[in-house]
Amino acid sequence: SFLPDYISGDFDSIQPEVKEYYKVKGCELIETMDQDFTDFTKCLQILQKKIEKKGLQIDVIVALGGLGGRFDQTMASVETLFHATNITPFPVIVIQECSLIYLLQPGKHKLCVDTGLEGDWCGLIPIGNSCESVTTTGLKWNLTNQVLKFGTLISTSNTYDDSRIVTIETDKPLLWTMAIK
Repeated sequence: SFLPDYISGDFDSIQPEVKEYYKVKGCELIETMDQDFTDFTKCLQILQKKIEKKGLQIDVIVALGGLGGRFDQTMASVETLFHATNITPFPVIVIQECSLIYLLQPGKHKLCVDTGLEGDWCGLIPIGNSCESVTTTGLKWNLTNQVLKFGTLISTSNTYDDSRIVTIETDKPLLWTMAIK
């Protein structure tokens, strides 16, 4: 069975028997009381320090969970992706059951969607600000210098064309979301 190397948070909602279970199993419990950041954000800060201290070679950070349950906590996970750009140089992807999210930074991006793990839908959501210019290829409904903004247009329930590669160019951070199998 899988055991985490460490568990971090303020432990305000953990059941005592759960906390004890992981402690007995040898997991490091790191209490972080700062209420200005989510447990996820604080966990990324600790992880980045551990990566640096141990000299680990990684390509991406994958967080499992954080998109189900309460909507406010889902949005907090999205907000953590914004903090992540100041915490770690590595991409941070969040996966929950059949959904994946990743915050694209301004610039050009190339996504290979030919692994066989992609589901049927994808979307581009402007979170935190409007995107004044978004251009895509590889989608059924592509965008050309399109403004994405709540109250105007967001791209949801899109899908892929047959090219197996999606390109996205954005002028502002833009949330990529997709179905996974």
